Amino acid sequence: MKDQILQFAFIVAVPIVLAGGALVTLFLAGALLDALDHPGELRERIEGAFRRPPSAPHAPSDKHYYKPYWQAR
Repeated sequence: MKDQILQFAFIVAVPIVLAGGALVTLFLAGALLDALDHPGELRERIEGAFRRPPSAPHAPSDKHYYKPYWQAR
């Protein structure tokens, strides 16, 4: 019984692992070729990962020139 379960697992697991490995390899090869084709974009992506996010917008003060226009409506 144990041998049958082991054989079934081997028959099912090996093709899944091989197919998954092939997909990962293709993905990595595509990423490498893209990085080699466009090194400037790769540099921008890396720098963008470490850039601070933009600050939150602030509400205008009472002295803002549009404030009377907003309150008139």
